[in-house]
Amino acid sequence: MEHVPPPAEELARLDRELAELDARRAQLLTRRAWLLAALRPTVPTAAPGWNPSGWGAPPGTPAQPWGQVPKRPSAPRGAQNVLLTLGGLLLTVAAIAFTLVSWGSMGIGGRSAVLAAVTLGALAAPAVLLRRGLAATAEALAALALVLTLLDVYAVHAVAAPDTDGLGFTALASAVLAALWTAYGLALGKLRLPLPAAVVLAQWPLLFWAWAVGAPAPVVGWALLATAVLDGAIALWGKGAGVRVTACVGGAVMGFSALMVGLALSLTAPGPLGAVAPGVLLLTASAAAVAGAWRAPKGFARTGGAVAGLAAVAAVGGVPAAALPAGWRVLAYLLCGLALTAVVRSRLPGHAARGVLAASGAVVAGALVWALPPLAAVLLGPVTVLSDVWAGTPDGFRSALGSTLPWSELAAAPVVLALVAGLLGAAYRWWPSVVRLAAPLAGPTTADAGPPAAPAAGAPGTDAPGAAGGAAPWPGWSGWSGRPGAGAGGRGRPSAATLRGVVGAGAVALGWGALLLAGALLDVPHALALAGETALVGVLLALAVRGGGAERGATAMPVTALVASVAGAVSAGLLSLASEGASYAVFGALAALFAGAALRAGAGVPRAVFAVAAVVWGTVITGLAGRSLGLAPHEAAPLMLLVPALTVLLGARLRRNPVALPVELTGALGALVAVGLAVSDAPFLALVLALCGVLAAGTAVRPERRPVAGYLAATLFVLATWVRLAASEVSFPEAYTLPVTVPALLVGAARRRRDPEASSWTAYGPGLAATLLPSLAVAWTDPDWLRPLLLGTAALVITLLGARHRLQALLLLGGTVLALVGLHELAPYVVQVAGALPRWLPPALAGLLLLVVGATYEQRLRDARRLKDALGRMR
Repeated sequence: MEHVPPPAEELARLDRELAELDARRAQLLTRRAWLLAALRPTVPTAAPGWNPSGWGAPPGTPAQPWGQVPKRPSAPRGAQNVLLTLGGLLLTVAAIAFTLVSWGSMGIGGRSAVLAAVTLGALAAPAVLLRRGLAATAEALAALALVLTLLDVYAVHAVAAPDTDGLGFTALASAVLAALWTAYGLALGKLRLPLPAAVVLAQWPLLFWAWAVGAPAPVVGWALLATAVLDGAIALWGKGAGVRVTACVGGAVMGFSALMVGLALSLTAPGPLGAVAPGVLLLTASAAAVAGAWRAPKGFARTGGAVAGLAAVAAVGGVPAAALPAGWRVLAYLLCGLALTAVVRSRLPGHAARGVLAASGAVVAGALVWALPPLAAVLLGPVTVLSDVWAGTPDGFRSALGSTLPWSELAAAPVVLALVAGLLGAAYRWWPSVVRLAAPLAGPTTADAGPPAAPAAGAPGTDAPGAAGGAAPWPGWSGWSGRPGAGAGGRGRPSAATLRGVVGAGAVALGWGALLLAGALLDVPHALALAGETALVGVLLALAVRGGGAERGATAMPVTALVASVAGAVSAGLLSLASEGASYAVFGALAALFAGAALRAGAGVPRAVFAVAAVVWGTVITGLAGRSLGLAPHEAAPLMLLVPALTVLLGARLRRNPVALPVELTGALGALVAVGLAVSDAPFLALVLALCGVLAAGTAVRPERRPVAGYLAATLFVLATWVRLAASEVSFPEAYTLPVTVPALLVGAARRRRDPEASSWTAYGPGLAATLLPSLAVAWTDPDWLRPLLLGTAALVITLLGARHRLQALLLLGGTVLALVGLHELAPYVVQVAGALPRWLPPALAGLLLLVVGATYEQRLRDARRLKDALGRMR
């Protein structure tokens, strides 16, 4: 008997099938087009502007027939370069072989003649080739000449001056070759190889000379620095891109090496006087970097400024650092790094000044990173208390942390954090003044910039000196204006509110960390540490609450205060677990503080976070109460449901307030913890599940929570019943479940009579599941035939009633139970048959089934959709 759908439903079904046919037709057409393109002969695509018929082509261009592309002119440049390169390599190999193998078989005259002829020929040939326009060949011979000159130097040292010191001879030879190739490159200006080669050779004379005379490390540093300065001059005034790039690379390597030598000497100096000499080296390197940054392009100017700033900090800070204990040296470098911010009032070009400020930020960041390990120990150290809760009050703060850090060497850590926090706080307080001071380093606004062709003097784009002369008022500065991206130069820059919020956030976080570290380094008593951390949490919560309504872009400080308050609360709570009284005092204070913050805060995410944290601390207090009463974990589980019960009442009070849902979910997590504690004892587990069902039922009274809480309550009650029956070892659960099922079904029928649109799952699902599912569980372990027969008969009747009255819950529950009962009864026979069949037959049958399903996949898919639609129409 086939069901005939209503016309509207049948029309919708036809529309869906037609849409599927259209989609399939589009796929087939796309595949057909691809196959045609694959079979069609390949036609090259014409270049832009080329017309196959010759129309629109320049005058005198012959027309090309359709389907043909003009032949591209052959480009022998690549083949020529390959041939020249191979030829140069072969000649180089031959020259090396001659010098190393055949040199000793000739007399002094022959040697001189060969050396002079080959070298002079290789040097003279490029000039002739350049006059004839053979530039590539000239470059190849110039490369060969370069290798020959190096071999000549080696040969002269091996034969004419074998007793000469190798390093000293190398220094002299590299200087002579550098001068020779510089003159040669200037004479033959069209060659691109000689001048870069001369720059490479110029890197070694001073360094090899210092090594040759056995100079101390400072002299080696000065040699490296002098070479780097020479490279910088070549990079600024050199001829050609190749020369400048080579000089930049050489200057970077030599300058970095000089800085590392100076820094190593400064750090290992035995005293302030010993740090002066490397400090002078570093200051000279800083001055050289500033001089280069004054004339360098934008990117190099910033790099030069950063290098100059870091070198100056290492030079000036190294002298007092050498006189300080190991734990206080970082403070000297930090003060020097902060002093670099005075560059905002200097006449240094804009990009170079930004590089110096970047160096200042790098020094400050390095000092803060140095202070992070002890701060992490203070925050994470109390985790060790979890292994021995309420073991007794420790003697001091450090003993409660369980850390083995060398606290005496970290004495400057809180001072570093406090100093940076104070400066950031001052910048936050006097923000307009800070902006006015830094305004010369920013680009002009659209209104103040003037015509693009005439930039103002001192603008960052020109890097002209005197930028500090006319500071624009801070509201007109495009980079720090009230709106991000204002002005031509402010594209992508953060707004003033955002930057100020970040500065305030840094001040809050660092100040909080400084206070925590100070307590650890002073090793204050345990009670004082707990009181201090709890008070800090209160201060942070006040800051978070006050900033909760901050304008858009200025939320960094309240968010930082919120995160720090939560982290501090966790640390203080863990620290308080050392003693019973302290645990109640701290967690009670935390719950009160966060609850008060939730009441005072405005709407939004922070308020929800405050409320959730208060619920968590309250849940911890109930757990502590169970431990104080000496209860086992499963015995304390019902006590843990006190806070979830309060969240249910609070949710009913808050109704649709945005805070209600997070609070209720947090309470549900507390209930889940209670269930986990009761798992070890079945009777207590049944009790906890039943109590959770009561809470869920109370939540389901509210219409907005009913769709989820109603099903959850029914599930929890059924689970509680099953667990209780299993714990009592009941063999006939129907005696207990049927008295519940019959009234539940009657109540469901009454509701369906009043509300025909009510779901069958709501009306009949809990009552049916209360008996069918426990009976099914017992039937699977029952060797007798009576229970499966009765249960299968009841399931069959329920399934038929569901099909007859179109009730989804009856149809699915009854059908599922009936199928499982049938599977249970047929399982022994299936096992016997499977044992009698050949072993190859089950895989063959499975493969055949897969083939059939695959061949009729579309039909099976349509059948599944029809079944889904039919079930969806049921109540």
